[in-house]
Amino acid sequence: MNNRKNIFITKANGKRVPFNPNKVISTCIRAGATRKLARKVADKVSLQIHDGISTREVYRQVLSLLTQFDDGGITSHRYRLKEAIMQLGPAGFIFENYVSRILQDHGYQTQAIRKTISGRCVNHELDIIVYQPDSKKKSFVECKYHNLPGVFTGLKESLYTHARFLDLKDVFDGEMLVCNTRVSKEVITYATCIGQTVVSWRYPPNKSLETMIQDKGLYPLTILPLNKNELLSISRNNIMVAKDLLLMEKNKLSSETGIPLERVKKIQELTSRIIGRLES
Repeated sequence: MNNRKNIFITKANGKRVPFNPNKVISTCIRAGATRKLARKVADKVSLQIHDGISTREVYRQVLSLLTQFDDGGITSHRYRLKEAIMQLGPAGFIFENYVSRILQDHGYQTQAIRKTISGRCVNHELDIIVYQPDSKKKSFVECKYHNLPGVFTGLKESLYTHARFLDLKDVFDGEMLVCNTRVSKEVITYATCIGQTVVSWRYPPNKSLETMIQDKGLYPLTILPLNKNELLSISRNNIMVAKDLLLMEKNKLSSETGIPLERVKKIQELTSRIIGRLES
């Protein structure tokens, strides 16, 4: 692999860090690429970049190369997961609803979304209330959504969530902070100390937001190459997870969304391939 140890890339917060081709390889593999393909992409990116290049531009280069080298471009769609989640808000989808669906598919029971509960001192408008049958624990979930890259969820959000829990201890057994970005080291340290469950991008390693999505194939609808009208039409049918498109018969989906049948067939075929359920 070409050695570019003197090349620095600029993160969204302005910080400059050395370019590490191994990070390109790992992100490609997480998206489903073979190690051979991942190394090929990393080698090509290593030759194309220049000192001071933004992480956003590196992302675009990787995405373009995955589309170019990967037969069918399925890996490139999965690689867009973080971006697709950031597009939920502008696309008219609500992050809390998406998180609720993810938790349900991982064994939680959703009891309420956006409900006001009285604490010892004040009322609290909670994002999600869940129940875990195995542990018999009732918890509330605080969701933090960002639609800009390079943003961290910090200690303030973790402190805020725990403060609410302290006022609601008579009602709940646990607290959970879920966000679509990385969390700071302080959040991890504090949450571990007080017993707060945190689900974020890349943390915890075996139960992070992206892992929970990938394990169950819960890719958001925005991961598909849909135009605004198609997104709007499908959302009106209460579909925000791509694989749910496969639960509807093609003619019915076309009729209820107004999307031409041939286009529906292509969308469903791509969805099936992305979640690893390519059908004959």
